[in-house]
Amino acid sequence: MALSVQDALIHIMVVTASSDEGISQNELDAIADQIVRSPVFDGFDMDRLSKVANEAVDITNSAGLEGVLDAAVAAIPERLHDTAYALAVEIAVLDVQLPQEELVLLEMVRDRLKVNSLVTGAIEASARARMRKA
Repeated sequence: MALSVQDALIHIMVVTASSDEGISQNELDAIADQIVRSPVFDGFDMDRLSKVANEAVDITNSAGLEGVLDAAVAAIPERLHDTAYALAVEIAVLDVQLPQEELVLLEMVRDRLKVNSLVTGAIEASARARMRKA
């Protein structure tokens, strides 16, 4: 079954969150926050979030990381590839320091989405700037 665009974007955020060791409550809250704040999720039923997140984990367990990314990217129109990458980066930078696993995952997402390197650099710099502490 093909994913909806919104479900695919959530899958990308979930696999990003789980790439280091598991999904923390802070990461789950950030995913929910992105859904509430981002226009791309207009109309999304928040009661479905847990189900969609669990589906992402199930697909990862059965088809592997590559399988869940391939399914998600196939469902996301090209015009939203930079949005998908930005959502992944937002989740990855929550911990401020990116472990190697998250860097590798972001590289996989970036490569599959084929987002221009200038755009990815701008997205990453913007996310780092927002996460700095005084």
